[in-house]
Amino acid sequence: MTTTASLPPGPTLHPIHQGLRFAFRAASFFEECAHRYGDCFTLRLPVGVPVVMFTAPDAVREIFTGDEEDLRAGAANVVLRPLLGPNSLLFLDGARHARERRLMLPPFHGERMLAYGDAMRTITDRAIERWPLGRPLAIQPEMQAITLDVILRTVFGLEGEELGRLRDLLRRWIGLGTNPLWLWPRLQVDLGALSPWGRLLRIRREIDTLLFAAIAQRRAAAAPERADVLSLLVAARDEDGAPMSDEELRDEMMTLLVAGHETTATALAWAFHHVLADPDILAALREELGLVVGAGPLSPTHIGKLTYLDATVKETLRLSPVLSEVGRRLERPMRIGGQELPAGIAVGPCIYLVHRRPDLWPDPERFDPTRFLGTRPSPYEFLPFGGGVRRCIGMAFALYEMKVVLAQVLLRLELRLAPGYRMKLVRRSITLAPSRGMPVIAAPRAA
Repeated sequence: MTTTASLPPGPTLHPIHQGLRFAFRAASFFEECAHRYGDCFTLRLPVGVPVVMFTAPDAVREIFTGDEEDLRAGAANVVLRPLLGPNSLLFLDGARHARERRLMLPPFHGERMLAYGDAMRTITDRAIERWPLGRPLAIQPEMQAITLDVILRTVFGLEGEELGRLRDLLRRWIGLGTNPLWLWPRLQVDLGALSPWGRLLRIRREIDTLLFAAIAQRRAAAAPERADVLSLLVAARDEDGAPMSDEELRDEMMTLLVAGHETTATALAWAFHHVLADPDILAALREELGLVVGAGPLSPTHIGKLTYLDATVKETLRLSPVLSEVGRRLERPMRIGGQELPAGIAVGPCIYLVHRRPDLWPDPERFDPTRFLGTRPSPYEFLPFGGGVRRCIGMAFALYEMKVVLAQVLLRLELRLAPGYRMKLVRRSITLAPSRGMPVIAAPRAA
């Protein structure tokens, strides 16, 4: 049994009350904790072990650079296992995590982004053609539709009926799964096809059938010219010459589908929120797009030249990180951030609070892309994708996709925030999102 009497102080609310604040009032909960307890505090949630949250860069460095055998990220993420499967990279530790990560990294190398850029732009164009003009449009669901299609085409290489069936199932599955209460194991009860968790599991089985069929097709075809991520992973071999199993591929595909589109769509919604709220930033983006892209279509080679757009994306991820925290479980007693901590608890940087430290980010609540022009912040001060050996493998893909989608929308449309909209931060499963899907009003750009 873990002894927790000597843990750093934290809120004394009942764990269920803390869990509800964490799920439905995350921003104010974190800010109150930081104001009262300082650089570290202990949360006791109804799921898992006590969690000691840190906000100081030195403590973040100790967590991200510590021995992975002592700081287990997979063990800290287990609440998501029923949704994604036990072989997901998120739940693996040690040698098995290192093997899977080595196999999965090559398809997400930065140089491959150029090959995906045209598909991202084309999918964005098709979505824009369907948007209503002159009346409120929730931008987050539209960003989800774009990022899901990007994943289905670039990760799976799917087209036509096959793509449509998987898209429809995933939309239903994700629609059910975004409630943060499903992260509580006691609520993960299958009471039949009419119960919410039961429906979630049955849709997951239908998705599995399609995923296993796609994997079998890739194994049988053995087409070396295919560049989609699934084909590359089917062909990948570890240092012993062994491929990934069908079950490993299935779980990693689910992880990429969920983590690779929901998070990016939410970040894009935040980007539109911040850009449309500041006419000067919007004007600066349009000026840069005009100088770099001009009258021609956006091409993958333009993206690397759009430095203000890049800074805008990074400032979005600073002020509105999609994930509020990352965690590690201690396998032995350790000293972190000046605190002596016992084995068995979890520790983690609170991304939301690190990104709001005034000693790191002057006037931290102000959205200012110039913070990222000509500078590269420390990975222990800016950590929207986590860090260390557990940093998100899709980081380059997500950043590139955000820039392509933002650029293409701003090139084609005039957008403004819907009248009367007052943004509130809400939690969708593990992500922090703007409320009501972030409604905007679109109009065609003047020639």
